Amino acid sequence: MEIRFYIDPETDLPHIYRHQVSEKEVQEIFISPSVETPGRDGARLITGRTEEGRFLRVVYVRDPENYSYFVITAYDLTGGQLRDFMLLWQGRN
Repeated sequence: MEIRFYIDPETDLPHIYRHQVSEKEVQEIFISPSVETPGRDGARLITGRTEEGRFLRVVYVRDPENYSYFVITAYDLTGGQLRDFMLLWQGRN
């Protein structure tokens, strides 16, 4: 599985860095049990827990031709999003 990241034109770094998320954490979300839902404009949302215990949502687009993922952004779940995910996640584990 190849994961590519949107590069922020202002910083020339992956956009996920603006949210203090690392590439490793994004990989963990793709690998670990999680919830996946449709997003907007063909994007997908995948939500899960990292090895360190962070609950993150990753916004990405899948390229089925070469089995790669293009990550647009990733961020910590907070408030109602976190509460809703925790209820779902606890029910699965």
